[in-house]
Amino acid sequence: MFPDFIAYLFSMSLFALVVGCLLPANWLPPLPNDKYLHFFAYAILSLFAFFLTKSIAELLWWQVSLMLVGVLIEGVQHFVPGRQFCWRDILANFAGIATVGIGSLLCYM
Repeated sequence: MFPDFIAYLFSMSLFALVVGCLLPANWLPPLPNDKYLHFFAYAILSLFAFFLTKSIAELLWWQVSLMLVGVLIEGVQHFVPGRQFCWRDILANFAGIATVGIGSLLCYM
């Protein structure tokens, strides 16, 4: 694949995720269940990281970093009007990362 293009996609996706998660709630359309969005957003970021890494150890570092970003964003949401910290969002983030992580293990074996 094209590493520069994948890195660009990762960066833009991460930027969109951070902006989307930190917008005030009244700026967003009503979402019936945002857990799917959390799952797929972090799975896609994790998949981009998979294509950018050369070893399972490097991928693990990226995935742990994504987990920390997810927790940090949830913590900051406490200070955003209409938003709040939610453990279920963090679990959905982790599930998306873990799904790609398990699939990645199969590829590295």
